[in-house]
Amino acid sequence: MSEIRVVVVDDHPVVLDGVRLLLRDDPAIRVVGGATDAESAVRLVARTSPQVVLLDLRFPDAVASELVEPLRRAAPGARIVVFTAYRDHAALRATLDAGVDGCILKDAGATDLVSAVRQAANGIAIFDPRVDDRAAPRMRSRLHETGLTQREYDVVRHAAAGRTNPEIAEQLGLTRHTVTGYLRNAMRKLNARNRIELITKAAKSGLL
Repeated sequence: MSEIRVVVVDDHPVVLDGVRLLLRDDPAIRVVGGATDAESAVRLVARTSPQVVLLDLRFPDAVASELVEPLRRAAPGARIVVFTAYRDHAALRATLDAGVDGCILKDAGATDLVSAVRQAANGIAIFDPRVDDRAAPRMRSRLHETGLTQREYDVVRHAAAGRTNPEIAEQLGLTRHTVTGYLRNAMRKLNARNRIELITKAAKSGLL
C-alpha cells in the first residue's frame, strides 16, 4: 500500500502529538494534520484527503455523530474511526449508529493503533471488543449470524492484528491450547481452511 494519510480530530491538541508518537515508527503512515473543532476538521479533511480519520466524541461546536456525514462528503474515500477514552459513553453509541468504520480506545498501544490504522485503510472495520456491548448492536448481530462466541471473536480479532497464538494467549489470559481451540472453532463456523482465509472471511462478514 502507498502512504496512509491520517487526520486526527480531537479538541485536545496533545492527542495529536500522542498519535504522531505512536505511529512514528511505521514509515507507511503519516499524520497529515489535526483539528480541534468540527468546522476546521471538515476543511482539513477536504484539503488533505486522508485514508483514515481518527475522531473524538465531542468538540466545542459539535458532537461526533453530527460530524460523520460532513466528513464523508469532504472525503468520500476516508475511513472514519472513533478514537475515544470512553467505552460506554452515550455519545459513542450515537456515533456508532451514525455509521463510522471502527472504534479504538485511546489506551491502545502503538502496535494496536498501527494495526488498526492499516486495517482501516484497507477497508476492514475495527471495533475494540471492550466497547460497551450496548454501543455495538450491529456487531452482536453479526456474531449471532456467524455463530461465533465473543471469546472466539476476540481471538480472531487479535489474529487479524497479526499476533501469534502465544501473543494472543498472553493478551487474553488464555492458554495456547485454548487459543488454538478457539481458532479451530472459528474456522469451522466460517468455513475457513486456514488462518488467512479465516481473517478474510471474518472481514467479509463485517466482523473486522
